Amino acid sequence: MTSPEAKRKLTVVFVTDVAGYSRLMGDDPDATVKTLASYRDVFFSRIEGAGGRVVNAPGDSILAEFASVVDAVSTAVDIQRELAARNGELPESRRMHFRIGVNLGDVLVREGELFGDGVNIAARLEALADPGGICISRRVYDEVESRLDLDFDYLGEHTVKNIARPVRVYKVLLEPGQAPTRTERAVRKLARSWRKAALVAAGAVLVALVAVLAWNLYRQSVIESALAAFEKEAAFPLPDRPSIAVLAFDNLSGDPEQEYFSDGLSENIITRLAVISEMFIIARNSSFKYKGKAVDVRKVGRELGVRYVLEGSVQKAKGHIRITVQLIDAATGNHLWAESYDRELKDIFAVQDDITRRVVTELQVNLTMGERARIFAQATENAAAFDLYLRGNQSFLKFDREKNHQARKSFEQAIALDPNYAMAIAILGWTHMIDVFYRFSDDPAHSLNLAEEKAWHALDIDENMWMSHSLLSRVYIYKKEFERAIAHGRKTVAFRPNDAVPLALFASLLTFSGNIEEALPLVQRALRAHPFPEVFIIHIAGTVYYFAGDFAQSITHFQKSLKRRTKGPVARLSWQFLIAGYMELGREEEARAEMRKLLAVHPESSVRTVIKTTKRLPYKDFSFLDHQVKQLRAAGLPE
Repeated sequence: MTSPEAKRKLTVVFVTDVAGYSRLMGDDPDATVKTLASYRDVFFSRIEGAGGRVVNAPGDSILAEFASVVDAVSTAVDIQRELAARNGELPESRRMHFRIGVNLGDVLVREGELFGDGVNIAARLEALADPGGICISRRVYDEVESRLDLDFDYLGEHTVKNIARPVRVYKVLLEPGQAPTRTERAVRKLARSWRKAALVAAGAVLVALVAVLAWNLYRQSVIESALAAFEKEAAFPLPDRPSIAVLAFDNLSGDPEQEYFSDGLSENIITRLAVISEMFIIARNSSFKYKGKAVDVRKVGRELGVRYVLEGSVQKAKGHIRITVQLIDAATGNHLWAESYDRELKDIFAVQDDITRRVVTELQVNLTMGERARIFAQATENAAAFDLYLRGNQSFLKFDREKNHQARKSFEQAIALDPNYAMAIAILGWTHMIDVFYRFSDDPAHSLNLAEEKAWHALDIDENMWMSHSLLSRVYIYKKEFERAIAHGRKTVAFRPNDAVPLALFASLLTFSGNIEEALPLVQRALRAHPFPEVFIIHIAGTVYYFAGDFAQSITHFQKSLKRRTKGPVARLSWQFLIAGYMELGREEEARAEMRKLLAVHPESSVRTVIKTTKRLPYKDFSFLDHQVKQLRAAGLPE
């Protein structure tokens, strides 16, 4: 039921945003903001002048409504023509192109805001539009086709997230009487001749073959053009193998407490795909950045530098699950595959297998025998144990003392239901390692031994348990058994070639052992797979670059980590290396400025505490420390 103050109505929804906005902001934020403000003024004045209403205008997006379909489309065309003229006066790299989507549909109005399918469809139409272009729905097309002096291209039916029926999409050709593309004219001309030729039975087969060939050529040219534009706007070069981001599945259960399940399902699919050497997959925390937002998958693909996006939704209640999932080509906006599953909860493992298998099939990825075994081997067949594992994992990822304790209880309960649940046993061991790392434990040596014990227990059950190898690599580096630590680190990366966190942790381990040459490419791979990394990964990157002698890159990463977090032991270390990096480059004034910040946040900092805390870390060789302390003294660190 809707709330008393909410009303439904039929309206024309107009949605727009900037194509390549992240790239523009990264290149020149000041110029981008100035251009955006000027172009937004065009939108506001044109919309209001045509009797429309701007509903919302966050960031680079605008949501508006019109009473008239003709007014909405005419306004969209006028705006795009004016912005095209303005762009002609700018260098190509600074041109700002908007996409516009227009839909006629039912919406929910609450306190002036618009919600519902009418808005969602308009947003999807906008995502399908070319930069500087306009896409409209079938209902809009039917209203304006004979009333405006424009041509339209039919782009086919598109399945839209959370909308039951496919949406028919039309592209507005922006000049009056503008003809379709040369290829499309040829196809249409052939089509007319085919209808006549169809009367001649002998030519029917030939016509069909030509039609298929012409359509395939046209389709391929459209895809290649879209991919070229996509690659130009992407924040990162596309990998040379199939690349994908798995977004956090929407929780449609109506119960926020079920969030752990939808998140866990998404993460499990990421975990499975990260095994595959012929794929590139974005790390969980980067793809989960879009959680809870109305996303444009093409924008997601550009920002993360991936060709494909997997998204879905989960509804779980009373031992039953309903899952919808779709695989989308972020370059074209086309849906490659979509499926709905309506199953009992105990069938969740089969559903995960099918989703993974279909993604691999659609992207034409070849699996090795080992990869196939690791992907499709069931961690547990007990649905209740799996549910407890997902609950525990949600708490574990908070890296908080109390949450870590809650996670441990959930994992222990899962293991009680399935004593051979190797993954749960391994991550239970990780809760003890987290106690050591974050100093939650009153007896770190005991916690370290518990972590080692659980890791070996899991390996006794499953010798390929990558999480155990990752855990043992940390245990042995803390015990300063460097050769054993590196051996387990190598096994982890071999099992998880695309997983940003193991890559970064192994790079950290190699740095402690003094093997910087091998650590550097690993941390670079981790950062590419994790465009929006956690603070600890940024800190690891800064440390690797520092020991590699690239102090400029080191400074950049430590600055990023300190923007996110200024308190705690990791922040103190970031400041320590940041200040030392400035001193290495002769930038003493900046080093002293950062020292003042460090002492303001951590007044206990001194030469004595720096030496003490650094020597707690498992470096194989501390010869760097004397020189670093000398630099810190010169920057103003008290004794």
